[in-house]
Amino acid sequence: MFAVTILGSNSALPMHNRHPTSQLVQFGEYQFLVDCGEGTQMQMNRFKIKRNRIRHIFISHLHGDHYFGLPGLLAGYGLNGRTEDLWVYSPPMLKEIIEIQFGPSDTVLPYPLHFVSIEKGGILLDEPSIRVKCFPVSHSVPCWGFLFEEKEKQPKLNMEKLAQYQIPATDFRRLKAGEDFITPEGKIIPNGELTLPPDAPRSYAFCADTLYDETIASHCRDVSLLYHEATYLKSNYEKAKRHMHSTTQEAATIAKKANAGRLIIGHFSSRYETLDNLLTEAREIFPNTDLAIEGVTYLV
Repeated sequence: MFAVTILGSNSALPMHNRHPTSQLVQFGEYQFLVDCGEGTQMQMNRFKIKRNRIRHIFISHLHGDHYFGLPGLLAGYGLNGRTEDLWVYSPPMLKEIIEIQFGPSDTVLPYPLHFVSIEKGGILLDEPSIRVKCFPVSHSVPCWGFLFEEKEKQPKLNMEKLAQYQIPATDFRRLKAGEDFITPEGKIIPNGELTLPPDAPRSYAFCADTLYDETIASHCRDVSLLYHEATYLKSNYEKAKRHMHSTTQEAATIAKKANAGRLIIGHFSSRYETLDNLLTEAREIFPNTDLAIEGVTYLV
């Protein structure tokens, strides 16, 4: 399964039963945490997230509503006896911040904790079936978006053709690797006749706090699912620009320019108790838009 579960969808303050930004990205056996705002641990408990499966945490920037939940989560792992390695990817200085917070309490974690500083765009993590990249967005402090890309799969076997040519199962692995089949008589049966094209690789892009920035669309070209902050309604355009955030219609425009399959908007201003108007505005430009609703899992 490739999916995104929303743990927090609000902007700076927890309000209207919404929490600061946090998401869980699931891909097969992998679980990745993206941002860790205040209350993330409580949201994990609420939505029954198996947190010990998380080995990689990605922090977009060092505004508190995106990482204030991290010290508690890291300490909680220690209290629960975690021993597996944990990697945290973030702009520089987060390691020093955590060490300052843990120092006075003499907190010693019983597991290896690795900090990876993000200072330029590119590949952060390269696993056999998935790759994670980062790209810059435009905010008041260094801030990064993250792109989760499924790697290209092997071809599917054409079972009808395999039966027709009576190809033994012992050759299936070689066929999926792209090899032709050679019969005992020496006849070559092309691989393309025995296999079917694989499903197109899926991808998820997380666009953190940002001004309207069309370069984001180039980093997220043809993405299956795009998350883009939409802090304000279009009537608050000047406020969004002043605080280096985006409006609903700006987020939708990026999705349209990127040719995204689907858009999720979030990071809602606390001034909005209800969110229907934000969704309506975004859908005027990009109809396949949904709100980031906490506890909801969106398939990629």
